[in-house]
Amino acid sequence: MARLSDAQRAFVQDNPFVGTVTTLRADGSPHSTVVWVDTDGDDVVRFNTPAGSLKQRHLTRDPRLSLVVIDPQEMYRWVGVTGTAEITEEGADAHIDALAKTYLGADTYPFRRPGEQRLTVRVTIDRVDGIGFGA
Repeated sequence: MARLSDAQRAFVQDNPFVGTVTTLRADGSPHSTVVWVDTDGDDVVRFNTPAGSLKQRHLTRDPRLSLVVIDPQEMYRWVGVTGTAEITEEGADAHIDALAKTYLGADTYPFRRPGEQRLTVRVTIDRVDGIGFGA
């Protein structure tokens, strides 16, 4: 398992920079979407998705993914990870609310649909790439 450096972890955790996650469709072709992203503090990068989303269906079938976060003010400062997803319901509602606080300044996620179940996707990192974080 690979790890983010302290600077990379802070970059992901402390900034409201969106990520682009790429999952694999059933035919093996890539599917990329924009996500809000954070870390669990150490070894896991996380994002949130509604149950039944394409991301969830793709990752349930094949848990491999890649995710890249780019500084919108400095495009040559970015961190990317490849790894394996673990999907959990536990804490997902609190997680999406915490992400809403980071990205929108809102105490609760305002776009929830009635009856929507949220899922947290935890990415166990196999590889880290990036630029702009020193040697």
